[in-house]
Amino acid sequence: MKRVSQRSGLSNNLYVLGAGSVAVMALLIFMLFRGTQKPGISRLPHVAGQPAANELFVYCAAGMRYPMEAIAEQYKREYGVSVQLQYGGTNTLLSQLEVSQVGDLFLAAEDSYVDLAEQKGLTAERLPLAEMRPVIAVQKGNPKKIRAIADLTRDDVKVCMGNPDAAAIGDKVRELLKATGQWDSLEQHVTNSGVFKPTVNEVANDVKLGSVDAGIIWDSTAAQYPELEAIHTPELEPGLALIEIAVLNSSKHPTQALQFARYVAARDKGLKVFEQKSFQPVDGDLWAERPQLTFFAGAVNRRALEPIIKQFEDREGVTVNTIYNGCGILTAQMRTMQQNQDSGFPDTYMACDVYYLETVQELFQDAVNVSDTDIVIVVQKGNPKNITSLSDLVRPGVRVAIGQPEQCTIGALTRRLLQQEGIYDKLLTENVVTQTATSALLVPAITTGSADAVLAYATDTRSESDKLEAITIDSPLAKAVQPYSIARSSNHKYLGRRLFATISKSRNSFEAAGFHWLLADGEATK
Repeated sequence: MKRVSQRSGLSNNLYVLGAGSVAVMALLIFMLFRGTQKPGISRLPHVAGQPAANELFVYCAAGMRYPMEAIAEQYKREYGVSVQLQYGGTNTLLSQLEVSQVGDLFLAAEDSYVDLAEQKGLTAERLPLAEMRPVIAVQKGNPKKIRAIADLTRDDVKVCMGNPDAAAIGDKVRELLKATGQWDSLEQHVTNSGVFKPTVNEVANDVKLGSVDAGIIWDSTAAQYPELEAIHTPELEPGLALIEIAVLNSSKHPTQALQFARYVAARDKGLKVFEQKSFQPVDGDLWAERPQLTFFAGAVNRRALEPIIKQFEDREGVTVNTIYNGCGILTAQMRTMQQNQDSGFPDTYMACDVYYLETVQELFQDAVNVSDTDIVIVVQKGNPKNITSLSDLVRPGVRVAIGQPEQCTIGALTRRLLQQEGIYDKLLTENVVTQTATSALLVPAITTGSADAVLAYATDTRSESDKLEAITIDSPLAKAVQPYSIARSSNHKYLGRRLFATISKSRNSFEAAGFHWLLADGEATK
């Protein structure tokens, strides 16, 4: 993961702003906004336990000034919430918010700065907005006939650049040209005969006014200046930058901050403005004041998921309609919904095992395996029938309950397991007394005395451990792996990703429910 580099030595003193002084200035400006802002009336839903948000404070990369001003004005008109935007170079803003520890959101011109803010514990949720690339900017008509990076070091060309230690554009260009071996000569040329600026907009303005002959800016910035012409070069072309907005941990009203971030990142709201301002927006979610996410989940996941979903709903200010059932039933519903083009098709799906995700895989994006649980033989406390292995289940007089393979994952996995042992048909004919539609109904067959043994998930035995015994099965097939995936048709894919991000930080909840954790530490989708 790329870190924002820091300059040192004499050249650093030529163009680095003092992080401490600008941070103090940021705090003073923030407090001024807070002190003079007239109270408004928020029409967004009030969030219990959080103060009403009549204003939000956003650290905003200068290159995003024009779309964000329009979005903030539109948001205030629709919801009565004022949005104060503090502009600056992305790295300068990062220094300011780190020192001041105030504010609600951070809009960075490049996602590596959000990575760094996250590593420093400054940010929580992050939402992608748009992409852009660096280009050489010249005045219309290109009077100096500049075509390549090499032309920028000519004696007759005066160049303006973004400060690599203040602006994302400068850091990106330094990274790219160091890789091609052209950075040192360009840096020296700018130091001797040009100028470094703290923001990309100032670079663009210098080129526009003719103070310099050329500068390197974002293609989206160049498109906002009709007086400028953009020159694409192979050295700069790989420099794709992803613009992201992130909620700050310093926010006193994070749910309202998230609502504004969702508004900015919605394809029918903020991203339309970004597109109008010549940015290339991502395919964001549809806007809703309180989105509803439909989540199909295999029954085995319920005990772990319920507290996580409640936490997510409260934090995001959204509703998650969670449907728990046997995965055979859930996937059959999905097929019917797909055929009927039903709007109730789930946004996300967490199966009991990859077996039942594979049956609808073409409808979902790539899955991530979150956890697994063992399949065990469950008997009454004391094991009155002295059952120790799968072969004991076919003894005369042993009553067995299993899952129905066409309705639930435990049934399908049980069938596969018993078929490998060569006892499935005999067991089904002679000893099975019931087949359940979901895994949740298996353990009650033991506690009520209607069966002597069941094949169930180890996680389903936790709540009745004083009444049951679980017998380990010596087979690699005696395991279920729980994958999480997002529907290709979902209008709330990024919301689904943030739900996964919340799940990925909930290892304790899963292990407390008896699952084995499979995710690497910090593994989540951006």
